[in-house]
Amino acid sequence: MQHTKQKHAFEPKIIAFVCTWCTYAGADLAGTSRMQYPANVRVVKFPCTGRIDPVFILKAFQQGADGVLVSGCHPGDCHYMAGNFHARRRFAAFRKLLEFIGVDLKRLQFSWVSAAEAGKWVEVVTELTERVRALGPMQEFKALALEEQWSGKLDTAELQEAYEAI
Repeated sequence: MQHTKQKHAFEPKIIAFVCTWCTYAGADLAGTSRMQYPANVRVVKFPCTGRIDPVFILKAFQQGADGVLVSGCHPGDCHYMAGNFHARRRFAAFRKLLEFIGVDLKRLQFSWVSAAEAGKWVEVVTELTERVRALGPMQEFKALALEEQWSGKLDTAELQEAYEAI
Protein backbone atom coordinates (compact mmCIF):
# COMPACT_ATOMS: atom_id res chain seq x y z
CA MET A 1 0.00 0.00 0.00
CA GLN A 2 1.62 3.24 -1.16
CA HIS A 3 0.95 6.49 0.64
CA THR A 4 1.65 9.82 -0.98
CA LYS A 5 3.13 12.34 1.39
CA GLN A 6 0.87 15.35 1.77
CA LYS A 7 2.33 18.82 2.13
CA HIS A 8 0.84 20.88 4.92
CA ALA A 9 1.28 24.56 5.69
CA PHE A 10 2.40 23.64 9.22
CA GLU A 11 4.34 20.58 10.31
CA PRO A 12 4.29 20.21 14.10
CA LYS A 13 7.33 19.26 16.16
CA ILE A 14 6.36 16.52 18.59
CA ILE A 15 8.58 15.14 21.34
CA ALA A 16 7.82 11.63 22.62
CA PHE A 17 9.14 10.61 26.03
CA VAL A 18 8.90 6.82 25.97
CA CYS A 19 9.70 3.77 28.06
CA THR A 20 12.57 1.60 26.75
CA TRP A 21 10.87 -1.70 27.43
CA CYS A 22 7.43 -1.25 25.90
CA THR A 23 6.70 1.86 23.87
CA TYR A 24 10.16 2.19 22.35
CA ALA A 25 10.03 -1.48 21.36
CA GLY A 26 6.53 -0.96 19.90
CA ALA A 27 7.78 2.03 17.88
CA ASP A 28 10.76 -0.01 16.72
CA LEU A 29 8.42 -2.82 15.64
CA ALA A 30 6.34 -0.32 13.66
CA GLY A 31 9.48 0.86 11.89
CA THR A 32 10.83 -2.60 11.13
CA SER A 33 7.36 -3.64 9.93
CA ARG A 34 7.45 -0.64 7.55
CA MET A 35 4.22 0.80 8.92
CA GLN A 36 3.54 4.33 7.70
CA TYR A 37 3.16 7.15 10.20
CA PRO A 38 4.11 10.85 10.35
CA ALA A 39 7.80 11.62 10.81
CA ASN A 40 7.06 14.57 13.10
CA VAL A 41 7.90 12.71 16.30
CA ARG A 42 11.32 12.81 17.95
CA VAL A 43 11.72 10.04 20.50
CA VAL A 44 13.50 10.44 23.83
CA LYS A 45 13.99 7.06 25.50
CA PHE A 46 13.82 6.56 29.29
CA PRO A 47 14.21 3.34 31.30
CA CYS A 48 10.68 3.90 32.66
CA THR A 49 7.94 6.54 32.46
CA GLY A 50 8.32 6.82 36.23
CA ARG A 51 11.69 8.53 35.58
CA ILE A 52 10.24 11.29 33.39
CA ASP A 53 10.33 14.55 35.28
CA PRO A 54 7.40 16.88 34.44
CA VAL A 55 9.96 19.66 33.97
CA PHE A 56 11.11 17.81 30.83
CA ILE A 57 7.67 18.39 29.32
CA LEU A 58 7.77 22.09 30.15
CA LYS A 59 11.28 22.32 28.68
CA ALA A 60 10.15 20.55 25.51
CA PHE A 61 7.40 23.13 25.00
CA GLN A 62 9.79 25.95 25.88
CA GLN A 63 12.37 24.72 23.37
CA GLY A 64 9.86 24.69 20.51
CA ALA A 65 7.82 21.49 20.69
CA ASP A 66 4.24 21.91 19.48
CA GLY A 67 3.11 18.68 21.13
CA VAL A 68 4.37 16.13 23.66
CA LEU A 69 3.65 12.42 23.97
CA VAL A 70 4.44 10.42 27.11
CA SER A 71 4.04 6.69 26.66
CA GLY A 72 5.08 3.56 28.51
CA CYS A 73 4.10 0.08 29.63
CA HIS A 74 0.49 -0.72 30.39
CA PRO A 75 -0.36 -0.38 34.10
CA GLY A 76 0.62 -3.59 35.83
CA ASP A 77 3.22 -4.51 33.17
CA CYS A 78 6.03 -2.17 34.29
CA HIS A 79 9.48 -3.76 34.27
CA TYR A 80 10.23 -1.71 37.40
CA MET A 81 7.10 -2.86 39.23
CA ALA A 82 5.22 0.41 39.78
CA GLY A 83 6.96 3.07 37.70
CA ASN A 84 4.01 3.62 35.39
CA PHE A 85 1.67 3.96 38.38
CA HIS A 86 3.91 6.72 39.74
CA ALA A 87 3.96 8.39 36.33
CA ARG A 88 0.18 8.22 36.02
CA ARG A 89 -0.32 9.87 39.43
CA ARG A 90 2.35 12.50 38.81
CA PHE A 91 0.98 13.49 35.41
CA ALA A 92 -2.62 13.64 36.63
CA ALA A 93 -1.58 16.47 38.94
CA PHE A 94 0.76 17.97 36.33
CA ARG A 95 -2.07 18.33 33.80
CA LYS A 96 -3.77 20.76 36.18
CA LEU A 97 -0.59 22.84 36.34
CA LEU A 98 -0.31 22.93 32.54
CA GLU A 99 -3.93 23.97 32.28
CA PHE A 100 -3.35 26.70 34.88
CA ILE A 101 -0.39 28.17 32.98
CA GLY A 102 -2.32 28.18 29.71
CA VAL A 103 -1.14 25.11 27.82
CA ASP A 104 -3.89 23.57 25.71
CA LEU A 105 -4.09 20.00 27.01
CA LYS A 106 -4.82 18.79 23.47
CA ARG A 107 -1.09 19.28 22.83
CA LEU A 108 -0.19 16.66 25.44
CA GLN A 109 -1.00 12.97 25.30
CA PHE A 110 -0.35 10.09 27.66
CA SER A 111 -0.71 6.57 26.35
CA TRP A 112 0.25 3.01 27.13
CA VAL A 113 1.78 1.07 24.22
CA SER A 114 3.28 -2.39 24.68
CA ALA A 115 6.16 -3.85 22.70
CA ALA A 116 3.71 -5.84 20.58
CA GLU A 117 1.44 -2.89 19.74
CA ALA A 118 3.12 -1.38 16.69
CA GLY A 119 -0.30 -0.60 15.22
CA LYS A 120 -1.30 1.29 18.34
CA TRP A 121 1.92 3.34 18.18
CA VAL A 122 1.07 4.31 14.60
CA GLU A 123 -2.47 5.30 15.64
CA VAL A 124 -1.31 7.35 18.64
CA VAL A 125 1.39 9.22 16.68
CA THR A 126 -0.87 9.87 13.69
CA GLU A 127 -3.78 11.10 15.82
CA LEU A 128 -1.56 13.38 17.94
CA THR A 129 0.18 14.81 14.86
CA GLU A 130 -3.14 15.60 13.16
CA ARG A 131 -4.58 17.14 16.34
CA VAL A 132 -1.52 19.36 16.92
CA ARG A 133 -1.39 20.30 13.24
CA ALA A 134 -4.99 21.54 13.51
CA LEU A 135 -4.10 23.59 16.62
CA GLY A 136 -1.21 25.30 14.84
CA PRO A 137 2.17 26.32 16.24
CA MET A 138 2.56 26.65 20.00
CA GLN A 139 3.33 30.26 20.84
CA GLU A 140 2.79 30.35 24.61
CA PHE A 141 6.35 29.47 25.67
CA LYS A 142 8.30 31.22 22.90
CA ALA A 143 8.43 34.46 24.92
CA LEU A 144 9.67 32.57 27.99
CA ALA A 145 12.51 31.02 26.00
CA LEU A 146 13.57 34.42 24.69
CA GLU A 147 13.37 35.92 28.19
CA GLU A 148 15.49 33.09 29.61
CA GLN A 149 18.11 33.52 26.88
CA TRP A 150 18.28 37.25 27.54
CA SER A 151 18.51 36.95 31.30
CA GLY A 152 22.03 35.56 31.23
CA LYS A 153 23.57 38.05 28.83
CA LEU A 154 25.24 41.33 29.70
CA ASP A 155 25.61 42.77 26.24
CA THR A 156 24.93 46.44 26.88
CA ALA A 157 27.15 48.94 28.64
CA GLU A 158 24.37 49.84 31.10
CA LEU A 159 23.84 46.22 32.15
CA GLN A 160 27.57 45.59 32.44
CA GLU A 161 27.98 48.71 34.61
CA ALA A 162 25.07 47.73 36.86
CA TYR A 163 26.45 44.20 37.20
CA GLU A 164 29.91 45.46 38.19
CA ALA A 165 28.36 47.85 40.75
CA ILE A 166 26.77 44.95 42.61
